[in-house]
Amino acid sequence: MPSMTEPKLIAGNSNRTLSNAIARRMSMHRGMSVGLVDARVERFNDQEIFVEVFENVRGEDMYIIQSTSNPANDNLMELLIMADALRRSSADRITAVIPYFGYARQDRRAKARTPISAKLVANLLTEAGVDRVLTMDLHAAQIQGFFDIPVDNLYAAPIFALDIEHHFKGKLDQITVVSPDVGGVARARELAQRIGCGLAIVDKRRVKAGEVAEMTVIGDVAGQTCIIVDDICDTAGTLCKAAEVLIQGGASEVHSYITHGVLSGPAVERVANSVMKSLVITDSIEPTEPVRKAKNIRIVPTAPLFAQAIMNIWSGTSVSSLFDAETLGPIYEGMYSRG
Repeated sequence: MPSMTEPKLIAGNSNRTLSNAIARRMSMHRGMSVGLVDARVERFNDQEIFVEVFENVRGEDMYIIQSTSNPANDNLMELLIMADALRRSSADRITAVIPYFGYARQDRRAKARTPISAKLVANLLTEAGVDRVLTMDLHAAQIQGFFDIPVDNLYAAPIFALDIEHHFKGKLDQITVVSPDVGGVARARELAQRIGCGLAIVDKRRVKAGEVAEMTVIGDVAGQTCIIVDDICDTAGTLCKAAEVLIQGGASEVHSYITHGVLSGPAVERVANSVMKSLVITDSIEPTEPVRKAKNIRIVPTAPLFAQAIMNIWSGTSVSSLFDAETLGPIYEGMYSRG
């Protein structure tokens, strides 16, 4: 049954901009002020993390908003300690809202004597007192099975579909969605089906980790506007090289839609100097100043999606309904128009 208490939000330091945006969005939907719970999340001189909640949370339905992005370990510890503070303060239910789930790329043992860190993080969250997880575009879908608590994995594809239909209106028949590797074909196929366009794959072969030896385009991209879709862009090396290969294959222009813009090291400079017309990312990770200033990087908001998902969890209604672009359309009304 739906909870009789109002949902309460509390935020760590990883992405305060998104946290405030989610609170504003929920305020608009609820017709009442929904703010972030008054708390302090700070560090002692030796960098130990300390959390103090200044409001009564006994019996409350709590939502901790915290991406475990760079610095991943600090942000993860903040999340765990906040969960522990809420559990010891008798919160009724604790949902960890993790727009970007760090350590998700360590989801299996690719070599001998290596960890499965994603499973370790799942164990830590559960042990800290988290009752439910809400995240977006997990790098590996099977990570949901690492938890013994409910995990709602949202998708950026419906948002991207709305964005593409808006920015490429009248040109959808000239678009080909491209997966930058074989492992991302399912994600690319889903987006291609949503906007009714073709699909291509960039097959890459590595000589060693972080170094791509050869790339081949599988599919016809001649004269097409290619849209590369992926979940994570870290150093952008593979992404920029894939864009070059597509242009060499006859593509008229290349754009990229990436859910999580990690964009570490030389990534922003590489994107700025690449053949890509644009890189579209979400705000699941707090954009740095160079990212905000980059002329060919555009950020689409996730606050409307996360706010609606939180309200659906709180009210006991379907979260999977948000996988449909028709459902998201009204949520993003004013930003994208199908008319």
